[in-house]
Amino acid sequence: MDIQDIKASIRHYIAQNLLYSSNGFKYDDNASFLEEGIVDSLGIMDLTMFIQENFGITIKDAELTPDNFDSVNKTALYTQYKLRETVH
Repeated sequence: MDIQDIKASIRHYIAQNLLYSSNGFKYDDNASFLEEGIVDSLGIMDLTMFIQENFGITIKDAELTPDNFDSVNKTALYTQYKLRETVH
């Protein structure tokens, strides 16, 4: 799956389900979810459940780190990595 498609899916999910915004995701893809107040810790859990269900990957507890889930770009790169991992 293309990284841009993954990012679009993540932005759409956050806007609709966590920000309750009909105007879309209005932040930079590098904006920190936690520092900018975009998504709180409970929202991160919702996002990880969405990613597991939507992309068919398994996220281990040890992988729930800011390096993997603190921006659209980090989350998309992590998701793309996990998708490639499941293919091999």
